[in-house]
Amino acid sequence: MTHQNFLDCADFSAGEITELLQLARHLEHHPEPQALAGKVLGLLFMNPSLRTLASMQSGMARLGGSSFVITPGQGTWAMESRLGVRMDGVAAEHMREGLPVLAGYCDALGIRSFAEGKDLERDVSDAAFMEMAALIDRPLINLESAINHPCQALADWKTLEDLSIPKRARLVLSWVPHPRALPLAVPAAALTMAAQRGHEVVIANPEGFDLPPALLQKAQRLADQSGGRVIQTHSQREALEGAHVVYAKEWGMTEPYGHAEAYSERVAQLQDWQITPAVFQTTQPTARLMHCLPVRRNVAISDAVLDGPHSVVIHQAHNRLWAQMAILHRLLSPSRI
Repeated sequence: MTHQNFLDCADFSAGEITELLQLARHLEHHPEPQALAGKVLGLLFMNPSLRTLASMQSGMARLGGSSFVITPGQGTWAMESRLGVRMDGVAAEHMREGLPVLAGYCDALGIRSFAEGKDLERDVSDAAFMEMAALIDRPLINLESAINHPCQALADWKTLEDLSIPKRARLVLSWVPHPRALPLAVPAAALTMAAQRGHEVVIANPEGFDLPPALLQKAQRLADQSGGRVIQTHSQREALEGAHVVYAKEWGMTEPYGHAEAYSERVAQLQDWQITPAVFQTTQPTARLMHCLPVRRNVAISDAVLDGPHSVVIHQAHNRLWAQMAILHRLLSPSRI
């Protein structure tokens, strides 16, 4: 892998992804506790995290390196990102000074910054994250941006490999309910991953929740290269027939986009999209249930499914550690410098 950043799984060839997964598996079973001795990872979290934060810190420590975490406004100055703004409010620090300074304190920087949720075109283009990336002069890791979560996608890919899910298997990306509209980053990353891997990817979502055309076009290009296919339907029942994998995920309405009241009214009518045991009546008998976590029990997925034999969400979450250790190793090991 010759890339200097890890921003999008689609930036990597099938061979490069295979190499990363092989490295992740190697590190899982054959630790290298001095591989990144003396290296420092900076982590900037603009939004809450459990798995991403803990697995990145644990991964860096297991490789012999160290890390620091910055959560703007919580022990550090609140940060402003807009250009041309008069900074007479809460934010005392601007990204244009803060990010280059942080980058200077570490060997690689990871940034987590969710969608603004107001302008669909801006979020789909990942404009805010790219503006931050332009300020960084060393390896950068996308820890979830407006429209991508490549660390999650790589861990999901490893999970499918671990479970011996064939590359031509039917993977259903199913929308599920949530009390509030969530970003498009994880469904977009899961779609990219499944298309790259060569799956028959079926996106099942209610009307008004269609993924943006740019995401579908990107996935179709990747599927064309891998021998997969991408289908979108408004029928969850139709999508689930014969499914080998059910990847459940919440996301907000795209028509209209960013309107909380419209979302609340619509989602109240869609509670039957929850994943329950009945969902698996028409799937493959050994179908697996995936979700990136956190998950709202008995809203998105029922207890019976999460605690049942179809669920692999804990295995999936544990793979975040090994996948991210592989990324860190490739970006920072001495042989890469």
